[in-house]
Amino acid sequence: MYYFAIIILIIYTLALLLILFYSFAQLNLLFNYLKSERKKKKQPPFDISDPAKVPFVTIQLPVFNEMYVVERLLDNISKIEYPPQKLEIQVLDDSTDESVQITANKITILQKTGLNIQHIRRNNRSGFKAGALKEGLKTARGEFIAIFDADFLPQKDWLLQTLPYFENDKIGVVQTRWGHVNRNYSLLTKMQAFAIDVHFTIEQMGRNHKNHFINFNGTAGIWRKKTIIDAGNWQGDTLTEDLDLSYRAQLKGWKFKYLVDVETPAEIPAVISAARSQQFRWNKGGAENFKKYSWKVLQASNIPLKTKIHGIIHLLNSTLFINVLIVAVLSVPVLYIKNSFPKLSNYFAVTGLFIVSTLIFFFSYWFSYKKIMGGGIKNYLSYVKLFISFLAIAMGFSVHNTVAAVQGHIGKKSEFIRTPKFNIRNIHDSWKSNRYLSKKLSLNIVIEGFLIFYFLFAILSALKLNDFGFIPFYFLIFSGFVFVFYKSISNNV
Repeated sequence: MYYFAIIILIIYTLALLLILFYSFAQLNLLFNYLKSERKKKKQPPFDISDPAKVPFVTIQLPVFNEMYVVERLLDNISKIEYPPQKLEIQVLDDSTDESVQITANKITILQKTGLNIQHIRRNNRSGFKAGALKEGLKTARGEFIAIFDADFLPQKDWLLQTLPYFENDKIGVVQTRWGHVNRNYSLLTKMQAFAIDVHFTIEQMGRNHKNHFINFNGTAGIWRKKTIIDAGNWQGDTLTEDLDLSYRAQLKGWKFKYLVDVETPAEIPAVISAARSQQFRWNKGGAENFKKYSWKVLQASNIPLKTKIHGIIHLLNSTLFINVLIVAVLSVPVLYIKNSFPKLSNYFAVTGLFIVSTLIFFFSYWFSYKKIMGGGIKNYLSYVKLFISFLAIAMGFSVHNTVAAVQGHIGKKSEFIRTPKFNIRNIHDSWKSNRYLSKKLSLNIVIEGFLIFYFLFAILSALKLNDFGFIPFYFLIFSGFVFVFYKSISNNV
């Protein structure tokens, strides 16, 4: 029994160490981010007064069954400020429902205004989004290729704010920060916005400031067409074609520029089934790209060691959920081991120090929140409540995201499931009638339901043993699984 306990403690400790290592990497990115904020320089808007010096730009809009938002998208893109003779818009439409006709009708109306907009259709969805982008690139006239998903609403001067950075001929991509039109719709949207903001402030800025690898985020960015071709074009063998092409381009020596102060508003999934599909694709795709590029990153002779380390951690982002789930599940037998083997008391005194991981995340994420929402005591108190809720719900997603990461690592292939859009901005807008919602009750939801009782047992066990150290953690993860399970079940009703 003792040796079995030791095996559990070894696995538990390794998972804690990996989480701690990840938190230190986040802390390093925070320091980079703070330095970048002090040294930030804003480029003047692009000068379009001399048509001879204005490059041709192609805007690509990949859409698939977007009946709720496609007209809003096209109306918004039609207002982009740029010389019309140097701009073309490609609607890369792989839709299979009546949205095809809605899109076609809207494009016809816009064409009559003189807008150079094309409706591009394929016979099949080969390669999914990557295949659509690659197909559009065959006929794209632009020297630069801007890409927007169906729920994004770029500002009118978006091209004028991003194009100046391409004066540096080593820049292959300019990426902008995602904004959120429905941040305050619900607790679920607030949590997603919080996590996305961390990525688009601390992580993207922290990496970019030190020339570490960052990723084009699939939308709200603009590529130099030459970069796409040089890096091997779009490939559809992973679920995150954006991360895939980003690493190939940077391995070829292209530089990326991230603009934290250029915000591109978009819609956050308002329903948990939509959030699940998005999270699954991101986490599985990240693991697939780790498998595809980790060795190439380590072998690259033109990349500094620190950039290699951050690159590997970046590609392993989704694997953090595996370690979180291991720590959570094993914490229950660890509770009993702690109270059964007094001679291991020194070990548990040391492992108590791993709370530093949570403190680092708390400290780091405050700067992200302050950047977007502002500082002050009132906002700080709101942040504390939001951070606690975020921890709980992130743990509640740990089963779902662990399955995604494991599938990516073992090479199990799955279809690209796009995230349903809703055209939701405020609390009065409803998602109930959305025809794209999944009503499937997956095995993951069943496991999450089981874990509610597992961690309820953990809370009761800790109370019975008068061991209160684990209770806050158990209560957090119990609450997270209750939230995710309840929202998932109510989504299917």
